[in-house]
Amino acid sequence: MQTPTGPGGCNVEVITWRVERENSRSAAPWQWSVGWAVAAVWAAAFPVVSGVDTHRVWGSCAAVGYTGAAVAARMLPRPRAVRVSVAVALAGAVVLPLLFLVLTGQAQSEVDVIERSGRLLSERGTPYLDAPTRVEEYTPYLPGMALLGIPRALLGEHTWAARYFGDARLWCAAVFLACLVASRAVVRHPGAHMGGAQVRDGDERFAAAMAVLIASPVVALPLCVSGVDLPLAGLCVLAIACAVRGRPVAAGLVLAAACSLKWTAWPAIPVVVSLLGCAWGARPALRSAGTAVAGTALLVLPSALLSPGPMVRQVLAFPTGRGELATPAASPLPGRLLAEQGAMGWAAAVTLLMCGAIGVGVSLVVKPPPDAVAAAGRLAIGLAIAFLLAPAGRFGYLALPVLLVVWARWVGAAPASQPEPTRTAVGTGGGRRRS
Repeated sequence: MQTPTGPGGCNVEVITWRVERENSRSAAPWQWSVGWAVAAVWAAAFPVVSGVDTHRVWGSCAAVGYTGAAVAARMLPRPRAVRVSVAVALAGAVVLPLLFLVLTGQAQSEVDVIERSGRLLSERGTPYLDAPTRVEEYTPYLPGMALLGIPRALLGEHTWAARYFGDARLWCAAVFLACLVASRAVVRHPGAHMGGAQVRDGDERFAAAMAVLIASPVVALPLCVSGVDLPLAGLCVLAIACAVRGRPVAAGLVLAAACSLKWTAWPAIPVVVSLLGCAWGARPALRSAGTAVAGTALLVLPSALLSPGPMVRQVLAFPTGRGELATPAASPLPGRLLAEQGAMGWAAAVTLLMCGAIGVGVSLVVKPPPDAVAAAGRLAIGLAIAFLLAPAGRFGYLALPVLLVVWARWVGAAPASQPEPTRTAVGTGGGRRRS
């Protein structure tokens, strides 16, 4: 059978995300033990080298949890060893440090920013102060992020329950987890094509893989100390999932939600549109792009019209190192090191950043991503280039592209119960046929 092709000769076989059938079962206990031991060493470094209190707390708890997980994976019989080790890692790296940090009121400054912007949004209709005088008073996020601070504005901090359930970290994590579960539901094959036992087996494997991902340092650390990038990552994953299944309007709406949080989500629009164009044709791609742009404008414009100057200064100038106050995002990444050399260095960093963006854009035209793994990888490359070459940034930002790659290649969302990837061929007009 001839493989159908889309516009420009692009292969239109959409190979959905996949997890090898025996991925978790085939790993030997010593492999799990080594993995958790590496995570323990990495976490144990935070109390020694980090000057951030929340990082030190997380590192101390997580190191103990990962060490216990490594011991459990090595000493207990299979398959109990894997389940117990994941549970121990989750307890030590997520549950205990998150409870302690939330109930003691310790968090990175991003959490306070989100909660303050939520209060301002509910009171004034805009999350931006007119004349901030301190770095802590800046809101470098788009208005959608303020919605995650609304629970704090409603609940206050009078009781431990209000402090806990109003914490913005919990709502960031809730959006992230909801997007992961929704992406699984979107790309999972209908039960009519597989037995009920196979569906349950796939769901169990997905749940196990998701638990490991959440327990890993890539997710556990930001979830406990700030969580600000997790909703963006989850929405990007869900948008890719919707695109894979040929749901352009849904993908556009999810993209709009992501792009209303931070402008760093904007590169996801061309990636998802390119995926839709390759797999489903130009019309769905344009429909998704229009929905994303219109939705983003609808969510962002009200605050932009109420506070145009403060929004530009806080959302664009401040994070790029051109604001009145220096941004605390000052990790020694290449773009930051260039920007420290003066105006010429800043211009050089921005020029390299634009060249990287153009390069990724050209790659989307020349070789558009045909499936979710390729799309997630292309988006991860674009974000990594942006974070590395931006005039201001943090090492922690790189967790976002890592998470995208890990999710698409390892956690996946196609039925894990099938030994081979399931291929769905789609025509340019949106029709679907099996090959």
